[in-house]
Amino acid sequence: MDTDKEIDTRGLNCPLPILKAKKALTDMQSGQLLKVVSTDAGSVRDFQAFAKQTGNELVHQETAGEDFIHVLRRR
Repeated sequence: MDTDKEIDTRGLNCPLPILKAKKALTDMQSGQLLKVVSTDAGSVRDFQAFAKQTGNELVHQETAGEDFIHVLRRR
């Protein structure tokens, strides 16, 4: 999946992956895709809640080894 921006939050625990994603999204235009790579297992649930609360669309989530990958579409 092609994304417009990617941030690596490996090694960071809640709420840092969400905060870094929120900051990255503010610099993006509506409709652009942000990929966030995390090692925090709680980030799966956190990004689902974040998407609902902010109106950004959670397009994709997957687990790849020890990484949790989240793709958000900027509202």
